[in-house]
Amino acid sequence: MKWRLTARFLFSVISIVIIVIFVNTAILIGLLIYQQVRHFDNATTSNEESFVRAFEQYVDESGNVSNEGLQQLHQQNAWIQLLDTNGQVIASHFAPENALSHYAPVELIQVYKYKEFDVDTTVYVGSKDDINYLIGIKGSGVSRYVAHISGESTLQLVGKYGLLIVFADLLVATLVGWLFGRALTKPLYAMIERIQHLKNHKHVPIKTPKGVYQPVFENLNEVSSELAVHEQERKQLEIMREEWISNVSHDMKTPLSSIRGYAELLNNKDLTPQEQSEYAQIIEKQSLHMQDLLDDLNLTMRLRHQQLPLTLTEVNMVHFIREIIIDTLNMPQYEQAHIDFDANADVIQHNIDLHFMRRAVMNFLHNALLHNAPGVNVRVLVEENSIIISDDGHGISAEDLTHIFERYYRGTNTERTHGTGLGTAIARDIIEAHGGSVTITSEEQKGTTVNIQLKETIQDAKT
Repeated sequence: MKWRLTARFLFSVISIVIIVIFVNTAILIGLLIYQQVRHFDNATTSNEESFVRAFEQYVDESGNVSNEGLQQLHQQNAWIQLLDTNGQVIASHFAPENALSHYAPVELIQVYKYKEFDVDTTVYVGSKDDINYLIGIKGSGVSRYVAHISGESTLQLVGKYGLLIVFADLLVATLVGWLFGRALTKPLYAMIERIQHLKNHKHVPIKTPKGVYQPVFENLNEVSSELAVHEQERKQLEIMREEWISNVSHDMKTPLSSIRGYAELLNNKDLTPQEQSEYAQIIEKQSLHMQDLLDDLNLTMRLRHQQLPLTLTEVNMVHFIREIIIDTLNMPQYEQAHIDFDANADVIQHNIDLHFMRRAVMNFLHNALLHNAPGVNVRVLVEENSIIISDDGHGISAEDLTHIFERYYRGTNTERTHGTGLGTAIARDIIEAHGGSVTITSEEQKGTTVNIQLKETIQDAKT
């Protein structure tokens, strides 16, 4: 493609040069012909030539010059010699001393063609009847040149040097055309190559050359960057879709198997009403578990790929955490729990999403109550940029602590609890979506501490 573009451009340049050469040659020949014709006309119509031709009116048949004619000669600074048919001078007026008294035909030609008398005199020949006359004009400024032209030799000269000139022009045109063609077609080849890269989903930016094509390459780089972003988004969406389908198919197997098994048992006519009610409750429980699993799975996928829209509201975190603790203590299963609440200020303002932040804090708080003995003591402390939830329960083993934020991971102390295995991971992702972070430290038989670090408070940002 590169050489095809260069060859096409080179052919165009050579064609133009050839046409220009022929046109220039035709114009040059035309100008030369016009110049020669014009010079010929000017020479034949010069004042001196007209004067000599008109001088016959002052010459009579005997070869005498009238007084008026002599006056004209004097005014023109000219002399005259009158000759008979044999070339013999029969009369002379104002002629130089070295003028001949007899002129042979050859001498007449010499006198007419060249300046034989002196370098400043031009001789003209005229006639009237049988009388011929020579008129020499001094200081006329007229020069004569003799040209000998041979048609054959002229064609040979033109053919020889003309072909050389054409060959040289073609050589120069080829060299110049190749240089300019290469300079112009190189960016075109780069553009074609760039477009092919875009076609093959290669979005590596290239250096933008200076010159005419700079805006084109800048636009190509911009298009490439946009396509790269769109392709990355498409890949992320594809990964999300495949991961979601994989997780759903994996996580639904257990409850679906349970539902199917108990549904088959319900078809047994020998079941007592109590057994039928018990199996129906199990099926309902597994159905609710599937619903919670789907909700959590959707939420964790959106959090993982930063697709969760947060509705931020300016909230007093002290009041917000106190309400969560009160709601927890009002639940029947936690009404006997021991929860201490403290804050280092009455008002600590933060921008949070009430729904999702409530879910995150409740997850950590409920884990402290759920995975420990009923008499566990839980302390919640709200500071300027942190929420600390600590307990004196069983603690978490070092092995379980390394996997605490993994999806579906359930520790060794969760045999008596139910859940989807996504709660801690979702809570961590919610905190991070708010620009914060979560760390969990624990020691077996000494308790666990959850430290939620939030973004800078509104008061600190203003100061």
